[in-house]
Amino acid sequence: MSASDREQLKIFAGSAGRALAQEMCNHLGLPLGSAQTSFFPDGELLVKLDEDVRGRDCYVVQSTSEPVNQNLMELLVYIDCLRRASARRITAVIPYFGYARQDRKDEGRVPITAKLVANLITTAGAQRVLCMDLHAAQIQGFFDIPVDHLSASPVISDHFRRLRGELGELTIVSPDVGNVKVANMYANLLGADLAIIDKRRHSGSKVSVKNLIGNVEGTTVLMFDDLISTAGTVCEAAKVVMEHGAKGVQVACTHGLFVGMACERILESPISRIVCTNTVPDGQRTKSLAEKLTVLSVAQLLGEAVHRIHHDQSISALFSLGAGVKR
Repeated sequence: MSASDREQLKIFAGSAGRALAQEMCNHLGLPLGSAQTSFFPDGELLVKLDEDVRGRDCYVVQSTSEPVNQNLMELLVYIDCLRRASARRITAVIPYFGYARQDRKDEGRVPITAKLVANLITTAGAQRVLCMDLHAAQIQGFFDIPVDHLSASPVISDHFRRLRGELGELTIVSPDVGNVKVANMYANLLGADLAIIDKRRHSGSKVSVKNLIGNVEGTTVLMFDDLISTAGTVCEAAKVVMEHGAKGVQVACTHGLFVGMACERILESPISRIVCTNTVPDGQRTKSLAEKLTVLSVAQLLGEAVHRIHHDQSISALFSLGAGVKR
């Protein structure tokens, strides 16, 4: 990266984006922007920049994962801080967008919180959003500013293409009907058959798996989803495909939230390997999954997008490598 870029382009990191932002900076040959996040005794959050950003192109990397409200508030404060420090352009880089599952009124008297969060980010002062594998594509339309929506599928598909010979006869299974488009793309890329799980969701943590559409007997099953939260869906789906004669089950997702009883469920399930990306910082929560878990980095993909945005170049080529999103 040129000396001019190092002077004009600044990447900052919130608490839930520091490791990923550092990898992005390493890829781009930039130092990570210097700033401090601190808390007052009553829990209020303060962001202070340690360097001049006047007239510069600034990016804030922050996943709004658990603790969701704290991380979201930190992102908003960061954006406001950059705006008041006279940054020329502010881009919110949100590898995992929290509240994305609250994207419509599926019953009476409930909010559309994904739209509210989009409004908050825009009002805080962001002029652009860069995100990855939104749970629902229409969330892009909730923003009144440009949204660049990337997919982690190039990173995930490259990983499984390298392992293709070890997997043998393969069936790609969509864990729900809404994810069929993505599963079909992976089936085409990996030269595999396709099957679908018929899932019913009863609440945020309770699901039931009804039927398997397709044949998995004698094959290795790969399941792909955009996120794994409590792992109820994938663990129940794994039991179903094993009951239907599958030789083994591996699971891949972009966002590994692994909340609640997720790790315990995965350990007790027939899943032999689970692959996710580093859009969500893992900390200590996945320590028990060490033998089953593989984490892939999307830093190069996001870093390339930042480079192209900074130079006002098209990032359509990055979109074309994607698999699409649910719904």
